[in-house]
Amino acid sequence: MQRFREFSMPDVGEGLTEAEILRWYVSTGDSVHDGMTVCEVETAKAVVELPIPYDGTVHEIRFGEGTTVGIGAVIITVDTAPSAAAVPASEAPVGPPAAEAAPEPEARQAVLVGYGVANGSTRRRPRKQAAVAADRLRRPGPPGGGTAPAAKPPVRKLARDLGVDLGRVAPTGPGGVITRADVHAARSLPAPAPTSAPVPELVPAPPTPSAGERRIPVKGVRKAVAEAMVASAFTAPHVTEFLTVDVTRTMKLVRRLRRDPDFAGLRVTPMLLVAKALLTAVRKHPAVNASWDEARQEIVVKDDVHLGIAAATPRGLVVPHIRNAHARPLPELARCLQDLVDTARAGKTAPADLSGSTVTITNIGVFGVDTGTPILNPGEAAILAVGAIGERPWIHKGRIVPRQVTTLALSFDHRLVDGELGSRVLTEIAAVLERPKRLITSL
Repeated sequence: MQRFREFSMPDVGEGLTEAEILRWYVSTGDSVHDGMTVCEVETAKAVVELPIPYDGTVHEIRFGEGTTVGIGAVIITVDTAPSAAAVPASEAPVGPPAAEAAPEPEARQAVLVGYGVANGSTRRRPRKQAAVAADRLRRPGPPGGGTAPAAKPPVRKLARDLGVDLGRVAPTGPGGVITRADVHAARSLPAPAPTSAPVPELVPAPPTPSAGERRIPVKGVRKAVAEAMVASAFTAPHVTEFLTVDVTRTMKLVRRLRRDPDFAGLRVTPMLLVAKALLTAVRKHPAVNASWDEARQEIVVKDDVHLGIAAATPRGLVVPHIRNAHARPLPELARCLQDLVDTARAGKTAPADLSGSTVTITNIGVFGVDTGTPILNPGEAAILAVGAIGERPWIHKGRIVPRQVTTLALSFDHRLVDGELGSRVLTEIAAVLERPKRLITSL
């Protein structure tokens, strides 16, 4: 049985290439067992705890906390022997080699791959007579070194008279000798562009923080979000429509559901009914639950609705999703929404739950913001932003009265959703929130 076992950084999230080690839970010499969590890493999607698959003693920790490690790199080795008091050098695990002196070559010099120093005799082959004749036509080399081109004196004079540099002339005569025809042919060629010494590349010095400022490295979740938002903003043609809605009846339904036994122990918020309203609109207008296939130039309409919920976390914005949200009754949707938010805020969302959503909701009202222009989650056709809900003067049944009002903002990809479809989806959401009785049938 192999004594030293190596544990490599696994692909913890659908093709990610690296992860940052946030925290080690073990040190060299600690005992570990199969399934024990040894470290916590952060990928571009989530924070993940890594369990070790071996029993034994930690022999070596290859990378420190805060180090970004490529997928597949060995991060820890475990001595699986019953006793690991002494480790013979011959049994030590193979790791990244330390700096060593390169072995001296025996009989061959180091060369590039593909080129070598041939073994055997260094005896020179006899030169051909044509080459000897050409040598006689060469003058001593120029001051910069090298050998002057082979040409007879009359040909050299012709070249001087015509202003032709013999160094640019391709010889066609026997033995590589330049002829008169070669000089005339070279005269018609364009002159080479003057060469200049290469300009050394200027590498800017690392910026020095000025007084009163801090620099925060962009990595992990924040880096992934930044790249995704830039890609979305400059790939999909965004259109945003706004609609202010009276949600007084929705707020009354929220209070009623909080007292309902079916929702005992669950957080019932306006966000739950907004999610249900969006799912209702998608059911009526399925074309909004789609994506754009750039390679095939096709619109891909999805049958299942995986509802993304934008969640602000200490590590940045993440968008976990509820799979098959369209098929879940309201109490189950409430439970999924609660678990999703709690897990995201704790930084424990599984990487698989952070990709694959088909349409998204972002609640900017929780920060007291009335409205905004949300950027599409990459690969989706629409995203709904919900503004703050507050009491405002509103015309209701012919009178101006205080009502609970919010503003909805729907951004959509204009390649997939035209203005008519976007407007129908937004007004359908608003209709459900203004008169949410139809939601009761889903309880």
